[in-house]
Amino acid sequence: MRFGLILLVLVFAAFGVLFGALNDEHIALDFYFADAHVPKGAALLLALLVGWLLGGLLVYSGLVLRLRRRVRAQARELKRLNAAAESSEADKGFAANPAIITTLPRDA
Repeated sequence: MRFGLILLVLVFAAFGVLFGALNDEHIALDFYFADAHVPKGAALLLALLVGWLLGGLLVYSGLVLRLRRRVRAQARELKRLNAAAESSEADKGFAANPAIITTLPRDA
């Protein structure tokens, strides 16, 4: 697995170097307050990287955070139900049945 990952990284790095070498023309980027003259390949790779990072941030903030909130709420509800089940079993004088009382997930 590790060898395959290293090989994949090396292949993509080689493609990046080749891409940059084939697109060595300089282009002017005007950011309204500053100008930058960069190689075309570097500008395209930078745009790809920025798009990838912004997309990941969008998915993280839109999906992952919402799901983490849901897991925390369900963990609190599970604790509340377990406490209620244990207290009702204690009130009846029966020993708690471990098959009924579930445990929290490890990452909650």
